[in-house]
Amino acid sequence: MEEIRLGDIVQTRKQHPCGSSEWTVIRTGADIKIRCNGCGRIVMMDRETFLKRRRKVLVQGPEPASQI
Repeated sequence: MEEIRLGDIVQTRKQHPCGSSEWTVIRTGADIKIRCNGCGRIVMMDRETFLKRRRKVLVQGPEPASQI
């Protein structure tokens, strides 16, 4: 399974109506919440849909804290 991190900046296959195709991941889990870097619109979608719509990760978020 591909790792999705908070703070990832991803490029989507289609542009948002504002013209931007770059999004920042702001929540992960069963659902993924992303914010458009162009207009600030927030969209929530299930993980499967997110993985289909994502083209590539432009900037990877910070490493998750190690679990003890």
